[in-house]
Amino acid sequence: MRAKLFRRSASNPASNFLGRLRRNQSGLALTEFALSLPIFTGLGMYGTETANRAVAQMQVSQAALALADNASRIGQTGSSGVQPTVQDSQIVEALVGTRLQTENLNLLQNGRVILSSLEFKRIAAESDRPQQFIRWQRCKGNRNFTSAYTAGINTSNSSFTGVGPTGSVRAIEGSAVMYVEIEYAYQPLFGSLFSAGVVIKQEAAFTIRDDRNLAAGINNDLSPTSLAATCNKFDAT
Repeated sequence: MRAKLFRRSASNPASNFLGRLRRNQSGLALTEFALSLPIFTGLGMYGTETANRAVAQMQVSQAALALADNASRIGQTGSSGVQPTVQDSQIVEALVGTRLQTENLNLLQNGRVILSSLEFKRIAAESDRPQQFIRWQRCKGNRNFTSAYTAGINTSNSSFTGVGPTGSVRAIEGSAVMYVEIEYAYQPLFGSLFSAGVVIKQEAAFTIRDDRNLAAGINNDLSPTSLAATCNKFDAT
C-alpha cells in the first residue's frame, strides 16, 4: 500500500507539468505569427510584383505613343510652301528621347523600338491600284525583335493592307503614318519567382502633322552615316 502511494506521488510532478503546459497560452500569438508570416510575405511580394509590372506596361505604352507623336511632328514648319524631308538626325533625337523617358526600365537594354513610315502609293502597272507600303524603318535597342510588317517595305505586296490589328491602320494619299512597335523583356523585382519570361509589346500610330516630302524618303545627314539607327544594328545608346 505504501509503495502504491509512493508511485502516485512520484508521478505527480510530471502530471502537474503537463497540465500546466497544456493550459499555458503564453507565446501563442507569436507562434501563429511565425506560421502565417511566409504566407503574407509571399502575398505581399506577389502584389508588389503585379503592381510593378502594370506600371512597366503603362510606361512602355506611353513611350510608344510619345515616339509616334514626336515622329509625326518632325519637319513641321511655319511655311506652307515648304515640304521638309525627314533627317536621320531627327529620328535619332526622337529615339534618344524614348531612351531617356524609359531609363528606369532600361528599355533599350532589354527591348527594341521600331519606327516605320507607312505610306500610300498607286501602282501604275496594276491600273493605279492603291497600295499601302512602308517606305523606311528605323530601330533602336538590343533585343532580337523584328517588325511584324517587314513584308510591306517598298514592295507591291497585295497582301499587305496596312499595320495594326487586321491591317486596320492605313495611310491616306499624300500623307503618312508614323507607326511604333516596342517589345520589352520585363525585368521582375523578384527574379523568376512570379514573372518569369514576361514580354511586353505595345504599338502606337500618329498621322504626320504637316506636308512632308515623302518621295525623298529619309535623308542620312549624320557624319559618319553609320550613326543612323538602321534596323540591321543592335544599339541601346
